[in-house]
Amino acid sequence: MTLLFDVAPVAGGVALFAAAAFFLILASAAFVVFKLLRRTVKMGLRIAIVAIILTVGIAGSIALWAVSSKPTPRPRPIPTRPR
Repeated sequence: MTLLFDVAPVAGGVALFAAAAFFLILASAAFVVFKLLRRTVKMGLRIAIVAIILTVGIAGSIALWAVSSKPTPRPRPIPTRPR
C-alpha cells in the first residue's frame, strides 16, 4: 500500500489546467456582462467593468499556477541500517 504514495503527483499539468479554466470562466463572464450592459451603461463604464473582471481572472490564473506548480521536496531516503 505504501508503494502508491512513494511518488508525488505532477502538479504542473493540473495547475495549468486549473489556471486556464479559471481564466476562461471569468473571460466568458466578462463577455456576458459586456453584452448585458449594452444599452443601459455607457461604453467607458462597460469597458471598465470588463477590465476589472479580466484583471481578476488573470491574477487568479497566475496565482493558481504559481501556487500549484511549486517543486515538490525530494523525499529523504529511508535508512537501511539501524543506528
